[in-house]
Amino acid sequence: MAVDITIPSPGESITEVSLSGWLLADGTYVEKDDLLAEIESDKATLELRAPAAGMLKISTAKGDAIKVGAVVASIDTSTAKPATAPTASAAATHAAAATTAADPFRASSVAKKVAAEKGVDLAHLAGSGPSGRVMKDDVLAATSKPAASTETKPVSVTASPSPASSPASGAAIPAGSRGVRREKMTRLRQKIAERLVHAQHSAAMLTTFNECDMTEVMRLRSEHKDAFEKQHGVGLGFMSFFVKAAVSGLRKYPRVNAYIVGQGSEMEVEFHDYCDIAVAVGTEKGLVVPVLRNCEGQSFAGIEGAIKDFATRAKANKLGVDEMTGGTFTISNGGVYGSLMSTPILNPPQSAILGMHTIKKRAVEDPKNPGQVALRPMMYLALSYDHRIIDGAEAVGFLVHIKDMIEKPERLLF
Repeated sequence: MAVDITIPSPGESITEVSLSGWLLADGTYVEKDDLLAEIESDKATLELRAPAAGMLKISTAKGDAIKVGAVVASIDTSTAKPATAPTASAAATHAAAATTAADPFRASSVAKKVAAEKGVDLAHLAGSGPSGRVMKDDVLAATSKPAASTETKPVSVTASPSPASSPASGAAIPAGSRGVRREKMTRLRQKIAERLVHAQHSAAMLTTFNECDMTEVMRLRSEHKDAFEKQHGVGLGFMSFFVKAAVSGLRKYPRVNAYIVGQGSEMEVEFHDYCDIAVAVGTEKGLVVPVLRNCEGQSFAGIEGAIKDFATRAKANKLGVDEMTGGTFTISNGGVYGSLMSTPILNPPQSAILGMHTIKKRAVEDPKNPGQVALRPMMYLALSYDHRIIDGAEAVGFLVHIKDMIEKPERLLF
């Protein structure tokens, strides 16, 4: 009996996906739930697993624009499990080093990029990934060069060029070289590009700036971080303070939490009684923006735990489409990468986005000693907003409210 393997739907409104290639060869005996391939939509990457045990028969190779529901392979369940023939779990691991060079799908796209940058021959690596696939960490472990941090962090949604779009600093490029290379944009990167351009063309976007003194938040973190982590099992970061401050601001300025629906004479303003705050997270494949639901009812520990979970699953491509849609406001943190100031781009259909930046000590007037100058840990804040729905006074008032909440964080407890 043949069991068809079809392309699952990654989410509503998605009709086409890309198949990056099969992790196993045609004719391999697989067990139920063995990882067979990865499919990528414009919002997420999903795993394609074996629906039953049997012999794998591939009918569609890798490619783009594969329709959701299309049959790409089948499992012949009538085939008995071979006593000595390779299976998905045994053969792939045993032959990974020998087959990597011949089968480019034995290495992830990130692993191939890092290998090229560091001059590592993939053919001599045994993969630690599913079915013996060579992963980024395998390449980094094979080189003596310092490995770049793989921590997934919240990042800024700005129109800055991606490091991946130009030759890496560690690549062996001879002086005077005029070589040119092109890489096909992933569906996720294509969607990011479309959304950023759409945001700039469809909204009257304006940005207002302010700065806040981080002294009190840093003091609270320092005093309570150990007890907080011991009690809740998660660290106390800055994001929970800003999420809480944003909730307070969104309650006071409801238009910042609203957005426009409809076109022309049919345009309406949709207000929200809830605060679903999206947090921009950078991954190796691009930017994703998972949403923290009902932040108005979340504790500091709940917010920090959810952000940590999102970051971990984003790195492993485990976020669902439903977790990255439906937000009413976005917070973007470019400060983790050292950004001093930026202009965040709206996350449609939302009407506003808050940009956090790096903390630097600057000479400012000492609030405890008026007229005296002191070095204080300061952070620039940026609020980009749709001027069609939010007036300048509202935008400035919202940002000043964020500043006040952060500079006097005890208010967030009430």
